[in-house]
Amino acid sequence: MSSPDVSPSPWWARAARPARPPVPVALMVRAAVGMAVPLAVGLLVHRLDLGVFAGLGAMHATMNDRAEPGRLRAARIGTAVLASALGMLIGTALQHADADGLVLGVVLTLTAFASGALSATGPRGSAAGMLLLVSAALGSGMPLPQPWWAAAPMLPVGAAFVVLLGLPAGAPNRPAADPRNRALAAAYDALGRTLADLGGPRAGASRQVLTARLNQLQDLLGTHRRDRRARMYEAALAATEAATGLLWARRPVPPEVAEVPNRLAAAVRRGGGEVAVPDWRPDTPSRQALDVALRAAADTVAGRDTRLGTAPAPPPDPWRLRVRLLSRGSVRYGLRVALCIAVGSAVTANYPLSKSYWVPMTIAFVLKPDLGSVFLRAVSRSVGTVLGVAVTAALLMATTDEWALTAMAAGCVALLPYATAAHYGLNTVVMTPMALVLLQLGGQSSAAEFWPRVLDTVLASAIVLLFGYLLWPERPRHRIEPRLVDATTALRAYLDAVVRGAGQDDVPSSDEDGGRTGTAQVWLRRTAYRALADARREVQQGLAEPPPTGRLAERWLPATAALERLGGAVAAFAAQIRYGGRVPDPAEVDRVRRALDELTASARAHRPPTAPSAPTPPTPPAAAATPTVATPAPHDPTRSALGRAAEELEALLRARPDD
Repeated sequence: MSSPDVSPSPWWARAARPARPPVPVALMVRAAVGMAVPLAVGLLVHRLDLGVFAGLGAMHATMNDRAEPGRLRAARIGTAVLASALGMLIGTALQHADADGLVLGVVLTLTAFASGALSATGPRGSAAGMLLLVSAALGSGMPLPQPWWAAAPMLPVGAAFVVLLGLPAGAPNRPAADPRNRALAAAYDALGRTLADLGGPRAGASRQVLTARLNQLQDLLGTHRRDRRARMYEAALAATEAATGLLWARRPVPPEVAEVPNRLAAAVRRGGGEVAVPDWRPDTPSRQALDVALRAAADTVAGRDTRLGTAPAPPPDPWRLRVRLLSRGSVRYGLRVALCIAVGSAVTANYPLSKSYWVPMTIAFVLKPDLGSVFLRAVSRSVGTVLGVAVTAALLMATTDEWALTAMAAGCVALLPYATAAHYGLNTVVMTPMALVLLQLGGQSSAAEFWPRVLDTVLASAIVLLFGYLLWPERPRHRIEPRLVDATTALRAYLDAVVRGAGQDDVPSSDEDGGRTGTAQVWLRRTAYRALADARREVQQGLAEPPPTGRLAERWLPATAALERLGGAVAAFAAQIRYGGRVPDPAEVDRVRRALDELTASARAHRPPTAPSAPTPPTPPAAAATPTVATPAPHDPTRSALGRAAEELEALLRARPDD
């Protein structure tokens, strides 16, 4: 079985390569209007000081805006902006009290600890924690409005306007207007692409896209699982399980069958309708499982009640805290951010800087935990700031008219949703002019003062690289290897549930237990593949870092590919059990369990395996944008997929170096 291909590009080339996300037109228009209106109102009523802070709140809302149901969207934006308002209140109170450098440094350091601890609790906590610290830093240095305390409440005012702009209008009951319907249709489209690519070189990459679409849909559905949309999602999960089993066995399906999910997606966008599934006489258990799942999906899309073979347990709330606020991980990250802010405060107190708040603000942005590599963010922030300052200087050489500056700020914030998804450096190139233009509107800066922001940014990035990256007692293994442990543990739980359903365990189970096991299998597979996606993302981010992180990621890359193939083998195993196929020998199952346990132990002991040496074919330019995905050997009916997966894991573990 071939090992995964690694792009021959050097790490710095992979780090500089931007993604190519779709252009979020609705978010971009909403962002531009949300920024322009508060600034324009401030100009018209001659209270631009308040308009600037309302525009800042709109920008913070835009940074957290997503195409999702109103309840989730309001919770995401509201949590982030309330934290921002609290930080602004802290910062403006310090400035109003004319706090000296020592008091300011101590308060910002304590705020940084709370910010870091909150940031480590999950996606929503990460956004709130970063804005808490950013706004505290900004409030300590930006010109105060009259009265001084009005700055904090103006942030939610600007954010509320962005939220209102995102409310459905015109035809709120139109199915295609619901983000959950769009996400469900996108998942079915991705399933169709996966089925069309079965047996080809792009099959693995298509399956990864399908996993990402299902992750997004799972988050959008939340805990509301009683409607027809949830049943369509469950049918998509069952079809994905069957498609995954076919994928790693390189078993294609007829084109008319691969087209069914695309027709299901079109029906979802219309709000329902009949979708015909061809009579294609599936001849293997996995193909039978796919046929049953597609017919169940067609029934649910048409509005008919149908009994799915297996159904997932309700997923957790996507906004639940991943760890407790005062857990070891949260405290550790809080101390990391606090150390960097304390060093930055000491530097700004002893060396006069024109805008001392720019240093802690930059540290907060660079240390946000869910944006990838700290090293790459520090470098990208410095380069992006240089380019952003150059763009701002060029714009201000053309005009300094307040209405023109308002249009510039709106144009910059409109680009923010796309730039954020494309590359962190591009995000900085867009955000720097926006921030500098807001400062210009606030009457604080001039074009001549913009270039010191480059020095401030480089200084802050150097502090993060030295104290938050090089000298901080944390290694890449603390990011990559825990994700692999989660993935192997989840995959082991999925395998155990399938084995219990097959009755291969020595301990007998009652009919009720067996029913619960069957009901949970698809959910366990969903959990395993989500954990695998997290592990793969950490490894791919590591590939874009310099040694030793890059080398460690390369050594773990074969294991992530092998685990994904094992997930497909377990899915095929489940289909064989349900549809009377060849059930693997219990000895093969035990081999997989032992290999998974050994791989888990290796990850916990920080001993990555290495793949057997094999020639790596050159990567074509068209495929260089993303790491390629390994595909297995052609289907061999004499050997079970589970047995081949066990052999691959054992080969990886045998190839482990002695060091």
